[in-house]
Amino acid sequence: MTLHISASLERWPVDGQFTIARGAKKFVDLIVVAVSDGTHIGQGEGTAIYYLGETAEECLRQIARVTDTIAAFNVPMARVLLQSELPPGAARNALDCALWDLEAKQNGQALWELIGMTSPPVPLETAFTISLGTPDAMHADARGAAANGYKLLKLKLNGDADRDRVAAVRAGAPSARIIVDANESWGAVDIVAEAESLKTLGVAMIEQPLPAGQDAALGNISAPLPIFADESCHVAADVPRLSGLYQGVNIKLDKAGGLTEALALCKAAESAKMDVMVGCMLSTSLAIQAAFLVAQTASWVDLDGPALLQKDRPGGFRFAHGCLSPA
Repeated sequence: MTLHISASLERWPVDGQFTIARGAKKFVDLIVVAVSDGTHIGQGEGTAIYYLGETAEECLRQIARVTDTIAAFNVPMARVLLQSELPPGAARNALDCALWDLEAKQNGQALWELIGMTSPPVPLETAFTISLGTPDAMHADARGAAANGYKLLKLKLNGDADRDRVAAVRAGAPSARIIVDANESWGAVDIVAEAESLKTLGVAMIEQPLPAGQDAALGNISAPLPIFADESCHVAADVPRLSGLYQGVNIKLDKAGGLTEALALCKAAESAKMDVMVGCMLSTSLAIQAAFLVAQTASWVDLDGPALLQKDRPGGFRFAHGCLSPA
């Protein structure tokens, strides 16, 4: 049996503008992969990890380079081979998830059964991201999110007047739980003092305060809030280096290179007694299908990628009352 693999690029507009410490986006380019055995079709989606220099176009080229090699094997073997043929990243993620989807369909199983879950997935509370902006703009966005039922807000910060931004969000959503994501921008910030101030505003967790590669500095401090690694943690092999510096890791399938490595990363974090957050890039619901399963046991869930777009794919996940559930 020869597999037929196709990959394409799709551009999806963002709802308004998505802004973090590294810049703003008005659209996202998605890599969409389909793998067919002639009877069934598996699909996967990836978003380039732009802070590592990935582009959607390069991801398509990566997939094209391994298509003939992967296509010659049955699905389980193709997925095993893929792990060494492509590096972690969006290209491998899209292809890996498409292979998982195809195998589930070949077996007449749901994906959750195929990966060994003992019960169907349940709806999850997800964070809603408040883009980096002026305190007034973030206040308004927080009020809107709270009005739409979101009880967990994730704030994008940049190391400049962040306390004012958090205070504005707290005023806009008084009862919401808040987590903050510095996206590596706190290199010049006193993390302990900042965490102490943010804790008084009800912040529950800090994500990636320092640039990746400067993680060792966290071993010299004792912050009053848990700190999670995002840009510093991509694959399971990263966990031993980060254990003792961070209290948790943010698993994203695009960073890990697919569901296969995300499951391994989840096990590695649990073995190291680190908490798990499952996040995503800007994406449609196609990219969330596998991540939703990994997130079933996570302490924090941030799978609002489709909710940040102007529209989602038909039949995508439902976002209601702050929860994420399959259609």
